[in-house]
Amino acid sequence: MRTPLYGKPERFFITAGLGTGHTDLTAFDAALLKAGVGNYNLLKVSSIVPADARQAERVSLPLGSLLPIAYGSTCTAEPGVRVTAAVSLALPTDGEVGVIMEYSGNLPEEEARLLVRRMAVEALEIRGTRPQRILVRSASGITENGLWICAFAGVALW
Repeated sequence: MRTPLYGKPERFFITAGLGTGHTDLTAFDAALLKAGVGNYNLLKVSSIVPADARQAERVSLPLGSLLPIAYGSTCTAEPGVRVTAAVSLALPTDGEVGVIMEYSGNLPEEEARLLVRRMAVEALEIRGTRPQRILVRSASGITENGLWICAFAGVALW
C-alpha cells in the first residue's frame, strides 16, 4: 500500500483578507497576502476538519509549499459593488470531525457571518451532533478608485 501524499491534517488556520489590484488576479493575490496564505500554492479542498486538529495562529509550512485550504472568494471591478467572503469552522461536542462552510457574494458582512455560522450548525446537525466551538472570519469591501477588489476567507489545513 502506498503512503498518501497528504495524511490527516493536524493543524488549521482560519483567516480572511481583502485586496485590491489593477486586475482580478492581482486583487485576489493581494487578498491572499492579507490573509497570510499568499506565498503558498493553494489546493482547494472540501469541508472536513479532523477531530484532533489544533488551531494555529499562522501557517507553519515552508513558503512555496502546497497548502490544502477550503475557501470562498469573490472579485469585482464594478464601481460601488460590495464583495464579501466569510468562512466558519464548527467543532462538535462529540469529538468527531468538524466542518467548514464558506460564502462568497455581495451580502453585507454581518449577514454573511451569520449565514456561514448557521450552515456550520446545520452541517453538524446532519451528522447528529452539536457545535462545541464555532470560529468565523470574514472580509468585505466596496469597489472604488477604478481598481478591482477581492474578498477571500478560508481555512488552511496541514
